[in-house]
Amino acid sequence: MAVTTGLVYDERYLLHDPGTWHPERPDRLKAIIKRLRFAGLLEQLKAIAPLEGEALPWVEKVHDPAYVRRFQQACAKKQSIFMEPDCGICEKSYDIALLAVGGVLAGAEAIMRGEVDNAFCAVRPPGHHAEYNRAMGFCFFNNVAIAAVYLLERHGLERVAIVDWDVHHGNGTQHLFEEDPRVFYLSLHEDPDFCYPGTGRRKEKGRGPGEGYTLNLPLPPRSGDEEYLEALEKEGLPRLYDFAPQFLILSAGFDAHRLDPLAHQNLTRAGYAAMGRLLLKLAQDTAQGRFLSVLEGGYNLEVLADCVDDHVRLLMGQELKKPEEAPELESRTEFP
Repeated sequence: MAVTTGLVYDERYLLHDPGTWHPERPDRLKAIIKRLRFAGLLEQLKAIAPLEGEALPWVEKVHDPAYVRRFQQACAKKQSIFMEPDCGICEKSYDIALLAVGGVLAGAEAIMRGEVDNAFCAVRPPGHHAEYNRAMGFCFFNNVAIAAVYLLERHGLERVAIVDWDVHHGNGTQHLFEEDPRVFYLSLHEDPDFCYPGTGRRKEKGRGPGEGYTLNLPLPPRSGDEEYLEALEKEGLPRLYDFAPQFLILSAGFDAHRLDPLAHQNLTRAGYAAMGRLLLKLAQDTAQGRFLSVLEGGYNLEVLADCVDDHVRLLMGQELKKPEEAPELESRTEFP
């Protein structure tokens, strides 16, 4: 059966400038789009334009409206930092963060309308660290959380799963849903004793009516394909299948790759592809194939382009060529 895959992208996403020093830079999206064009994939994807002027009410269902106003005002005043040292901004950042939300909502809407089977959202700034009233870790609005609420409230779904394989725990996503049994949050990330933001321990399982709907699978530094796949297959997938999501959202960070400079994990392209296949099957088995993948981290530009190339091909139902891995980096740096 033919699969139609959507691509959410807008050149305006490049206008968010957190500073020339910042790893979450516009070149990340440039590298992705250049690769998709070079690989001949861009023309095979269905372009999805972000929703314009519709994001703010949904943002304010997830984030404190007073926080939203503070962010807007900080950008209007041309401040260079908002709330946290790693949250660099420019005059355009508020508008582009809203546009990123609008893009993710457009991807969700296209899937729900049957215009595409699945979609990849090449958006920035990322979102999974953004809390109810706090910017953190390069993130201002929690894109995936807002999409989940949109699906639950606009489309009346009862169960949405968010899987997060970014190397850094999605503290914002977890906290926004930790009392909500309608959203199952699964995170595979580097052990918080060694990696930002210091949350995501196994004992964090949700609270009140949401207890048991958060599953954190922290992995020791230098964990690679075998460890990630074992955690996902033995612990993550059984819980996800029990939950039986009607829609699957992926926080697709590619910074657990062994060549990424911001953490200490050893995933390869093959490992990411294997996890992607498992999640696609889950979506097909429980959610009518409804799968929305949203870019989070990934800071080695070549690795990011490689992994997104593979990921998009999987979404499209194409076979992958065996990747040739680059040699190990001699050193890594952690940020922040």
